[in-house]
Amino acid sequence: MSVAHAPAARPSLWPAAAGRVLAAVALLGAVALLPWLTGADPARTVLRARSADQNPTPDELAVVREQLGLDEGPLAHLGHWLGGLPRGDAGVSWVSGEAVMPQVGTALSVSLTLMLGAFVVTAVVAALVCVRTVFLGSRRRLRQDRTGTTAAVLAALPKFLLASVLATVCGVWWGWFPSSGWEGPPSMVLPSLALGIPSGAMLGGLLDQALPAAFHEPWARTAYAVGLPPGHIARDALRRTLPGILPQLLPTVVALVGGAVAVEKIFNIPGLGRLALEAAVAQDLPVLQTATLALVLLGVSAGVLIRALRHALLGRPLRDGALPALHRPPLVAPRSLRWITAVCALALLALVTAGLLRDPLGVDTAARLLSPSPEHPLGTDALGRDLLARLGHGAVRTAGVALAVTALSAATGLLLGMAPRASSGPTEVVSTLPAVLAGLLIAGVTGPSVWGAACAVCAVGWSPYAAQTAALLEQERASGHIAASVALGAGRLHLLRRHLLPAVVPALLRNALLRLPTTVLVLASLGFLGLGEQPPTPEWGRLLSENQPYAELAPWTVLGPAAALVLLSVLAVTAGAVRREKGAHGGQAFV
Repeated sequence: MSVAHAPAARPSLWPAAAGRVLAAVALLGAVALLPWLTGADPARTVLRARSADQNPTPDELAVVREQLGLDEGPLAHLGHWLGGLPRGDAGVSWVSGEAVMPQVGTALSVSLTLMLGAFVVTAVVAALVCVRTVFLGSRRRLRQDRTGTTAAVLAALPKFLLASVLATVCGVWWGWFPSSGWEGPPSMVLPSLALGIPSGAMLGGLLDQALPAAFHEPWARTAYAVGLPPGHIARDALRRTLPGILPQLLPTVVALVGGAVAVEKIFNIPGLGRLALEAAVAQDLPVLQTATLALVLLGVSAGVLIRALRHALLGRPLRDGALPALHRPPLVAPRSLRWITAVCALALLALVTAGLLRDPLGVDTAARLLSPSPEHPLGTDALGRDLLARLGHGAVRTAGVALAVTALSAATGLLLGMAPRASSGPTEVVSTLPAVLAGLLIAGVTGPSVWGAACAVCAVGWSPYAAQTAALLEQERASGHIAASVALGAGRLHLLRRHLLPAVVPALLRNALLRLPTTVLVLASLGFLGLGEQPPTPEWGRLLSENQPYAELAPWTVLGPAAALVLLSVLAVTAGAVRREKGAHGGQAFV
């Protein structure tokens, strides 16, 4: 049998298993150190969470230290906790005194139910985003590219702002669904929509960009020529492209179990993310450790399941190294693409320029929550500060930090994804870890700062890019032209530079551009908790977080920052499409 057609050797499962164990141990060890990392007295924090006592006496603190055994140190606590797990005993809460395992089990069941609801919404929205491409591609009528603006707009919607709007309009005004609590299937409709719409737009945008390459493959042309029905061609094209998108389910949908804290708070849902955050803030170590372990097990289980599903969809061609490479055809760019890019750029430039000419810190309590007017074009906030001024002055810092974090996360994910056997375990573990928990750990060492928040986001934000890189590289390495290049004497550097990176980097950049608004909002959530940018510094995400309680009374306080975030997202996506158009200039349309 020739080298080019030799079946690929089955990779060993030990490196991935060892990576999962090491990543889980490192994470749980870091969580166990949290009360001692923060520099604050754990006894004081726990006592404050128990009774809201701001000034406990030394005797009261000594009693709490003795009850919790804080003088024993973190390793002793971690050992006791691990020793009880085989018996199903995760200890008792330091705050409430109740058994931990029932609390975490109840919260996990609620979050899993919410995740399933969000997954259904995600799948529906993703299908709607790419339905045009599927319809035209299966009928050999896909000639024009997409601008991607719809997916960019929906993906940029802040989940907590969307949750507030849905709760107010559909829950309070119209009374269609419960706006608070968790009492049955109707209670999951609105939070599932708030979580699933942005996630579906993100995944749908990635799938919509990948489908033209599948419809351009020889099998699709042959299937159309012999008269196979469009539905058959569409199904096979989805089967070919979905494996490259499936790894994004882990950090985008599965991570909602731990990362839907804001939505859980708005709808008063007793989920695992909210429980973990409250335990981290109160330094309730047994609850936090058990919740973190549940997230780790969920991430590993979902990662193994997604990998098995990918291999089932790709089948023998992946195992035998006979998978055809996907090459996106040169499509005609829509005429509106450059206009949309120019309008978004000019609108952002006008907002920023006008805002820079105003005072962002001036407080006028007599002008609180004023509606837009010639004096205040975007209105004022709850302290009477001009929103246009704060929007303009926060633009450079917001965009700069978000771009830097996104670039660093994408680069880190690319490097780690190129070693999939070693990085698959850490990727699965980190994918479900809330950025807030990473922020608490890093802030305990560095103190609260904008760069500490940026490091926290980078610490967890690389996982989507690593998962995507590993999946695409696995498919590219199984293609026939790679085997042919190796047979002709191509070295690793040549393969990396001429074949592997060109197959991965464009898709990775599109993913990064779609995730840019999410990075802004995650940084804002850390700042809102006192772990990142501190007030009164203007920053777009902080403007949304600060004004979210006034969204119903004064909607203009959040419309300005939300619109700026959407404009930034659309500009990033359309600018990338314009650059892709220039790169493909002169090519023939896909007919």
